[in-house]
Amino acid sequence: MSVTLATAPADLQNLKLYFIDLTGLSRDALHVYAGMTVFIAVRLAWRWRGGWLLAWLAALLLAVGIEWLDMRAEGLAGVPQPEPEHWHDVWNTMVWPTVLLLIGRWLHPRPNAAKVDEEQEPSGDLADQPLHDTLEKPSSV
Repeated sequence: MSVTLATAPADLQNLKLYFIDLTGLSRDALHVYAGMTVFIAVRLAWRWRGGWLLAWLAALLLAVGIEWLDMRAEGLAGVPQPEPEHWHDVWNTMVWPTVLLLIGRWLHPRPNAAKVDEEQEPSGDLADQPLHDTLEKPSSV
């Protein structure tokens, strides 16, 4: 079975129905899981600078792409849904990736946090000195 642009809308609808039957989830829940799955997969694959934004953009591309295919399928079937229904699906797909994007910078420690502590100059307090330097040596008689 080959998927072409002409058959993609119908194939996507069949795939959605298969996942609904397999998992017992609603269509809205499938959107939430799809957005989170893509976001987390891209974030784990791209752990360098810009990974949070790249993961968010991948989830957005998924959301918009699926809705575009949904609108095409509805047009081909002659049963178009109102526009707010499509925005509702995009919202469901993007809500948690957006939350993670906004709080993502606080989810992992700064990479240079340990180096800052090591590079500080001693304060001159005895706590900064090794133990053997602070003990008096016994005098010989």
